[in-house]
Amino acid sequence: MAGLATTFGSGAMTNSINEIEHSDAILVTGSNTIKTHPQVARRILNAVDAGAKLIVIDPRRSPLTQHAHEHLAPHPGTDIPLLNAMMRVILDENLAADAFIEMRTENFFALRDHLYRLDMDEAAAITGVPKERIARAARLYARAYNAVICYCLGMTQHICGTDTVQTIANLAMLTGNVEKENTGVDPLRGQNNVQGACDMGALPTVYPGYQAVDDPVAREKFACAWQVELPAAPGLTVTEMTHGGGVRGLFVVGENPMLSDPGLNVVERSFAGLDFLAVSDLFLTETARRADVVFPAASFAEKDGTFTNTERRVQRIRKAIEPVGESRPDLEIIIDLCHRLGAPMEYQGPAEVMEEIALLTPIYGGISYDRLEGWGLQWPCPDKSHPGTPFLHKYSFARGRGHFVPTTYRPPSEVPDQDFPLTLITGRRYHQYHTGTMSRKSDLFNRECRQAKLEINPQDAEKIGLRDGERVRVLSRRGEIVTRAAITSNIRAGEVFCSFHFAESPINRLTVAAVDPKAKCPELKVCAVRVEAIQEEQP
Repeated sequence: MAGLATTFGSGAMTNSINEIEHSDAILVTGSNTIKTHPQVARRILNAVDAGAKLIVIDPRRSPLTQHAHEHLAPHPGTDIPLLNAMMRVILDENLAADAFIEMRTENFFALRDHLYRLDMDEAAAITGVPKERIARAARLYARAYNAVICYCLGMTQHICGTDTVQTIANLAMLTGNVEKENTGVDPLRGQNNVQGACDMGALPTVYPGYQAVDDPVAREKFACAWQVELPAAPGLTVTEMTHGGGVRGLFVVGENPMLSDPGLNVVERSFAGLDFLAVSDLFLTETARRADVVFPAASFAEKDGTFTNTERRVQRIRKAIEPVGESRPDLEIIIDLCHRLGAPMEYQGPAEVMEEIALLTPIYGGISYDRLEGWGLQWPCPDKSHPGTPFLHKYSFARGRGHFVPTTYRPPSEVPDQDFPLTLITGRRYHQYHTGTMSRKSDLFNRECRQAKLEINPQDAEKIGLRDGERVRVLSRRGEIVTRAAITSNIRAGEVFCSFHFAESPINRLTVAAVDPKAKCPELKVCAVRVEAIQEEQP
């Protein structure tokens, strides 16, 4: 969001999911889409079947790479020089959208001069991708009439994540792939309401609708509506709360930082130092087990409300069953809690909350429950007569002109050395989800994927004396875990991969706490580790 807000003025998916099927070229980067976003992947594969060109940037061989016309496999954390090199090819071969750049953007000459200083041989050496392959990918993308870029956490969970997103935006603007249908930049949200949570101000710097906390006009508007005094300074991000110290009380809602956050040893110490911890969740997670108070929350099937998905689509959810046991919908929990804190809220239900959202949040101004029948509405939807917006920036960017931002490569915060010679990449599995809070309650999912496995290349396995399925110890400068090995050529020599779903093998005990300086997003995708075989006793 920080990257796209700077370049476009809006940190959201610019087009609709169904439009992907009608694109002529699709660039997927930092996303194992078939396993993590299968509905989006289906649209990508439909487009390929219809003749679209597919470019995949991924250090690993994922299922999607089998369908790619070009698979670029850069070293983890080197996306910026790779994308900059693609743009240099586009400039050198006169493939840029000159008219679009002149009419709709600013700061182009700064980007052009920056790219002309790029050494292509150096970019190839840093990324590990030959210049010829970079050039082929650049041509496939730039020559398409309609091209779209899909990206996910593999691009953002680095210390340069914000800069990388801005580089993606640069590439889209350089080729004019923003202003029209079937084009755009698509950040794929990791869960069904991540976009909605951000829209509603679940960020430390903004109120609902991305109205800045440090804007006195916005602050006064919300203070009057809520009848409270609001602070003028932004709050803390998740990593600042769990790694910065000084937080005395914490209310965790639907999140499990004791498994999902980086540098778990530090997180554990932070939680141990809290005066008070409350958790609202469906199950007793690793975080909830440490809580002083746990609120049993209702699932999606037990409440009314809305979710806003990755394409900015606001959709109704309707209660199918009564809440089980003592569980209650989030709204009821929050209302009761606020009453006891001396800041009473009076809402008769979620429909009334949506009325307030429309009143205070311009991008939701025309959204109400009676208009959300069927497929819902995509924001911005500023008034009751507006049909919603399938794709953004048609006539102008949200900030006026699109802003090119020259970006420079910064190496990962931690690179392999003699003691820790391998690069660890973390991610998700198809049959489990996030910290397994819900998916590990399913016997069917557990049958397919019951435990963490460390993917390791056959060359590295041979050096260690490791056989497939054997127990291994994985160590970093921060800790160690034990898991099972999965020997596969889908991962390169020098790199290993493991998912973070399993509390028995908490991979984030190994990851670094370094963060992007702008968005404070942790560098979960790169850290240095050592792998040791565990000699098991023979029966």
